[in-house]
Amino acid sequence: MGLLSDPNRRRALIGMLTRLNAPICMICYMAGVAWFMGLAFEPFTLRTYMSENAMGSTMVEERFPAGERALATGREFAAHKKKTGGMPVDWLVRTMQARGLEVYTQRFSRKLPFPDEDKERYMVKGTNVYGILRAPRAPRTEALVLSAPCSPGNENNQAVGILLGLAQYFRSQIYWAKDIIFLVNEHDLIGMQAWLEGYHHTNTTGMDWSPLQGRGGSIQAALSLELSSDVVTSLDLVLEGLNGQLPNLDLANLFYAFCQKIGVLCTTQGKLPRNDWDTTSGYSHAVQTMMLMVLKQASSRPWGDHGLFLRYHIEAASIKGVNSFRPYKTDATTVGRLLEGMYRKLNNLLERLHQSYFFYLMPSLTRFVSIGYYMPAFGLLALILLLRALDLWVQLSSPPTRTTEDGVEVVPASPGVLSILTPLVISHLTGVALYTLPVLSQELAVEHFPVSETEAVVLTAIAIYTGGTRSHDTHRLLAGEGTEQGWKVLKLVAVLYLAVLLGCTALINFSLGFILALTLVPLAAFITPHVPKTLSAVVMVILSPGLTLLFAVFFFQELQETPVTLQEGWMLYLSVISQGILDHALYGSLLYPLAALLVYPCWLLFWNILFWK
Repeated sequence: MGLLSDPNRRRALIGMLTRLNAPICMICYMAGVAWFMGLAFEPFTLRTYMSENAMGSTMVEERFPAGERALATGREFAAHKKKTGGMPVDWLVRTMQARGLEVYTQRFSRKLPFPDEDKERYMVKGTNVYGILRAPRAPRTEALVLSAPCSPGNENNQAVGILLGLAQYFRSQIYWAKDIIFLVNEHDLIGMQAWLEGYHHTNTTGMDWSPLQGRGGSIQAALSLELSSDVVTSLDLVLEGLNGQLPNLDLANLFYAFCQKIGVLCTTQGKLPRNDWDTTSGYSHAVQTMMLMVLKQASSRPWGDHGLFLRYHIEAASIKGVNSFRPYKTDATTVGRLLEGMYRKLNNLLERLHQSYFFYLMPSLTRFVSIGYYMPAFGLLALILLLRALDLWVQLSSPPTRTTEDGVEVVPASPGVLSILTPLVISHLTGVALYTLPVLSQELAVEHFPVSETEAVVLTAIAIYTGGTRSHDTHRLLAGEGTEQGWKVLKLVAVLYLAVLLGCTALINFSLGFILALTLVPLAAFITPHVPKTLSAVVMVILSPGLTLLFAVFFFQELQETPVTLQEGWMLYLSVISQGILDHALYGSLLYPLAALLVYPCWLLFWNILFWK
């Protein structure tokens, strides 16, 4: 404090920071990247452990015996699904009632803003079927949910069979202290969204659904099961939910503990845990696992039906059965015993899961990185913006004077308000157009061009995004030529704007905030009107939000060991854009409005600075 309160020392400190600004910024950037990459190194991470005392021990005896019967039920479900051409509602109702459940149905419908060509649907109508097993030893104020989506074709039939088998087995047990809801939802996430809105009496997405006739208690936790094979080699745990939300870490710890107890091979991001962390291949494996989680979380989309539960503060995860060439085999009885053990432990909870972490990254199922470990990596990148803002502030506080031929010192003219305000307003108007026009103008585009509605939406978004780069003359639109002080003021505003934007984003979704900081911070730090225009413009385009998304698509495919060609990657990129717009309209994903209304306009401000005249 004495250093900052002494005017001479304060001036000396500020002088040193401005004099060494560029080297310090480069060191901070390299340190931030190195810190993040070091998070996957096992000695720098924490070993997972159970924080909730009620679930600390796995000393329960799982006795689920009916795996083969459950698979037979799944085949019967598949036959009725094929016969009806969709959800066999009547058969499900009869089957659940025969197992002693209170059975209810919910009808829903949703008109998409434009056709979803990936799943070939536009006007979606369906029915959810759910049965409630009432708790015999409690006042029925709390509930647990086990769900299995009714997927098209031969997908997920085995999951529905195991769900019904568990319902019959749970009905014969007397130790349940919570209601257990067995839900079969149609049309995957759309059906789940309708059921959750009906259960909680909310309607945030404009979907039409019938009110639920039966409800359980307050939902404490939920699991979504996805199986598409009679034989499973491993179970994959999916945690990433809507807008980067994650369930309490104890839920993942519980899954891993029972997998270890029963002898089931378990993975996360499709990657097995490894013990050779001190080798190059072991470290590379951990980095790939962590980067897959970062990219999935940054996408802000729900990666399973569980992702929508997190919005209602319900801890949830998806368990996906994988049938690969691994030599390990797990039958349906073992999967049922695993779920039985997890639900018996969740049944013991006296309060919601809260003692463990909600913000974390996982290089493997056995290790995790807490928020206190990964936030410094982002802080080092954000520090660069503050250092550049300090440097600009000092330059603006004491502008250099020039001497005329007559020996008169001339102070540079102050920038006009319009020269600063104009690019700010027009950049954000371009962002508003990018957010609203693609969906609103799809019919007009279809009339004048030979494209489908989905193609019209995506191509319009790309056209507006590309056309926004022509806004670099807006600072002279109303105020004439720009001044030297003008671009510095605009850059100071843009740098502080970006710092606040990235900081708020990282608090909500660290992965998204870090990826944006990784690409936008170097651009914001060193862009000026005096750098080579052509080379700098190319670098700015490469680091723009749109191309960052394109690179992320290719990088994600490489990490999943499913590389794609340039043409396939481009088509996948277009699909990702359309899905991002749909996810925002259907489920409330924040990535598209954040990118269109805030990130892209901020990038346009730096584009204006580069072409300032």
